[in-house]
Amino acid sequence: MTEPMLALAGVTKAYGAVAALAGVDLDVPRGDLVAVLGPSGCGKTTLLRCVAGFERVDSGTVRVAGRQVADGHAHLPPHRRRVAVVPQDGALFPHLSVADNVGYGLDRAERRGGRVEEVLDLVGLSGYGARMPHQLSGGQQQRVAVARALAPRPPLVLLDEPFSALDAQLRAELRADVRQALRADGATAVLVTHDQAEALSMADAVAVMDAGRIVQHGAPAEVYRDPATPWVARFVGDAVLLPATVDADGAVTPLGRLPLRGRAVGGAATVLIRPEQLRLAPAGGSAATVVRQAFHGHDALTTLRLADGTLLTARTLDEGAALPAGAQVGVTVRGSVRAYAGAD
Repeated sequence: MTEPMLALAGVTKAYGAVAALAGVDLDVPRGDLVAVLGPSGCGKTTLLRCVAGFERVDSGTVRVAGRQVADGHAHLPPHRRRVAVVPQDGALFPHLSVADNVGYGLDRAERRGGRVEEVLDLVGLSGYGARMPHQLSGGQQQRVAVARALAPRPPLVLLDEPFSALDAQLRAELRADVRQALRADGATAVLVTHDQAEALSMADAVAVMDAGRIVQHGAPAEVYRDPATPWVARFVGDAVLLPATVDADGAVTPLGRLPLRGRAVGGAATVLIRPEQLRLAPAGGSAATVVRQAFHGHDALTTLRLADGTLLTARTLDEGAALPAGAQVGVTVRGSVRAYAGAD
C-alpha cells in the first residue's frame, strides 16, 4: 500500500486548559485534496498550523511524504518541511511583480526554466507576470498565491480558507479553477474551511472536525448522505431530524412509516431526512400547513407545520406559483432515511 502524503496519528495540542486538538488521526493520500471542515473554534486552524510547523504538537506524530516532521519531542521547523501554505488574504509581496512573487521560492535555474509561466497558466493568469499585486483583483491575487505555493512542487499544499474574503460568484469560479490547477499539477492538498459547499464541491474526501477531533472522514457524498451523528447531519447541509420508532419494517415517524438505509438501530430513534427528499403536493401524504416560503431562484425553502406541531423544511425546485402562508399541502418522502439510536 502506498504511504499517504500526510499522516497524523494521535495528535494533541493544548493551550493551557483548552484542548485544541484531542487525538487527531488523519491520512491524506498522494494526489488527493482533503477538506477539513468544521465550525469556528473546532481546531481546524490549529491542525493546519501543526502540519505546517508553526505550532509544536504536544503528542502524536506528523509525517509528510514518509518523513516524520513532528512528535511530542522533535519538531522540524517550517522551512525544512517543504509544506506550502496559501493563507486567507494571499499575503503577496506588494513590491514584487506577479512573476517575482511566484518565483520567490525557486532557484535561478527553476525561474529560467519556465516554471513561473507554467503555474501562472495553470491558475489562469498567463501573461500577468509583469503586473504588480495592486493591479489585480482579489480573486486574481488568490490565484497568484496558489501559483506561488505550487511553483516549488511541494509535497503538500495547505489552503487556509483561501476564498473566504471573495463574493459568492467569484468564490464558486475560483474554487473550480484552483481544484483543476491542483489536479493538473498532481498536487496533494489540505483545505481548511467552515464552508460546507466549498468542502463538498472541491474535495476528494471530507474530514469533519468538532471539539478537536475528527468525527467523520469519508467521500463528500458519503458524509452528506450518511452522516455519522445528528450533529454532523446538521453541520453538513440542512437537516430535518424527526423522532421515530424503528422496527424490522422501517421507521415510524410523524411523516408515516419510512424505509431505512443501513443497519436498523431498533426502538426509539431519530431519523434524518434531507430537505430535498420532501415532496409537496395539493393532496396525499401527511397533511401540513405552510408557515413561510423563501425563494432562492434555483429553488425554494418551504417551512411547514404538521398537525402535531412538528416543523420541517422542504427544498423544492421552482415549479410555478409560490405557496402562501397558511396553504394546506401534502408531504411525502422520497427515498430512504438514516436512523440514529435514541432521541436527539
